[in-house]
Amino acid sequence: MTDTYDFDFAVAGGGPAGSSAAISLAQRGHSVVLFERETFPRFHIGESLLSTANDHFAKLGVAETMEAACFPDKWGARLFTHDGLSGRGIDFTDVTEVTKPKTVQVCREVFDKILLDRARELGVDVREGYRVNACEFSSDAAILDFASGDDGVPGRVRVHALVDATGRNGLLARKFNLRTDEPLLANIAVFSHYKNVPRLAGDRPDDIRLVSRNDAGWFWLIPISKELMSVGVVVPKSLYVQLPKGSPEEMLDRAIADTPVLADLMRGATREWPVRVEKDFSYSASAYAGDRWILAGDAGSFLDPVFSTGVSIAMESGIEAAVELDRALARNDFSARQFAAFSRRQRRRFKTFRRFVVGFYTPQFRDLFFDPSPPPRIFKAVVTVLAGKWDSSLRTRLLNHMFFAIVAIQKRLSLTRMMFRRDPSAGYPSE
Repeated sequence: MTDTYDFDFAVAGGGPAGSSAAISLAQRGHSVVLFERETFPRFHIGESLLSTANDHFAKLGVAETMEAACFPDKWGARLFTHDGLSGRGIDFTDVTEVTKPKTVQVCREVFDKILLDRARELGVDVREGYRVNACEFSSDAAILDFASGDDGVPGRVRVHALVDATGRNGLLARKFNLRTDEPLLANIAVFSHYKNVPRLAGDRPDDIRLVSRNDAGWFWLIPISKELMSVGVVVPKSLYVQLPKGSPEEMLDRAIADTPVLADLMRGATREWPVRVEKDFSYSASAYAGDRWILAGDAGSFLDPVFSTGVSIAMESGIEAAVELDRALARNDFSARQFAAFSRRQRRRFKTFRRFVVGFYTPQFRDLFFDPSPPPRIFKAVVTVLAGKWDSSLRTRLLNHMFFAIVAIQKRLSLTRMMFRRDPSAGYPSE
C-alpha cells in the first residue's frame, strides 16, 4: 500500500457539474485533475437557468464574467395554450426566498467554456479530449485509467476520491448499475435553433416561453443570443408512437404547424442548426455516493426539461460534492457513510422537482398551471420552487401541498375550467 497520490481529487466530465466541483475543490486549496472527453466549445442542450444559479455564480467566482457575457435576461416565463387563448406569466421577482430573481438564458458552448476556463484559472489540470475508461476503488485510493482522444495513449492517476460528472454517459452508474428510469417521464424531445423568431413584447423580451400543445406535448422557446432562439417540442412516448413518422426535420415542422400559436410565431423563422432528438432522459440513482466516489449533476439524476432545472442543479450538486470531499479529506474518511447527508440532499431535491414535473404531464395540473387567474399566494409558492428554491420555507412547502391537493380535486371535480383534453389519445402517461 502507498500513500502517494497524483492529485487530491479527480473529476470525470467538464460540464457545469464537473467544472463546478473542480472549481470549488481548487478554491479550497486541493489539487484537481479534470478529464473531459470532448474539446470545448461544443454544442449542448439545456440553455435556461433558474434564479438560484446566481448564488452558484457568486460561489464559483464567475458572477462578473457572466454579467460581461451579455446573455439574454430571464425574469421568469410566459405560458401559452396551443391556441393562444389562455396562459399568463411567471415572474421570479414575486419570489422573496431567492437572492436575485433575474437569471439568464445561455448558449452552452459559451457558458460551459466560462466555467471550464475558471477551473483552469484556479490551477485545475484540465485535460480536454481525454476519456476515463475505467476506475477502481481500494481502501485508500481511487484509481482511474484514461486515454487521450488524439492518440489513444493510456494513462493512470491515483487520487483520494472521484467526482463522476459524466452526465447521461454515467461512468459509475453503468459500473455499479445505479440508474433507475422514470416511467412516467419517458419523453422524446425534438429541437433546433432558429433565427427571426419574434421576441416577447414589453420590457422582458427574453423570458422563456412554454407553449402547451392540445395533447400531452409542449414547446419551449428560449432566446440564447440576440439572433438565435432554441425551439423544441417534447412529447411522451405514448403520444410519439401515434404521430406520423418522418425525419426529425419533418416531425418538428409538423409539430409546429399543428400548434396555431407556434405556427404564427415561426412563420418567418429560418432554421440555423440541424434538428436533434433526445429521448429517455429522465432518471435517478439508487445511490449518489459510495466509498471514495460521488455523483454530481446528470451523472446522478436528470428530469424532463419542462422547468429548466438541469444546469442549476448540476452546479449546485457539483459545489456540494466539493464541500463533502473537502470535509472527508480533513477527516480522512471517504466512506459511503461519510457521504450519507449528501446523498439524502440529492434525493430530496430530485423528489421535490419530480413532483412538479410529473404533475405537469397531467391535464388537471395544466388546467391550474395555465389558468390566467390562479390563487396568488399558492401560485407564488409554486413559482418559488420553479425559481430553484427547492429547499423553501415551511410556509411555501405547505402552500405547495395545498396546490397539489387542488390538482387532485381537479382530477375529479371542475374547480377551474378544463382546458386540456382527457381522452387516451392525448398521450398523458398512466399514473
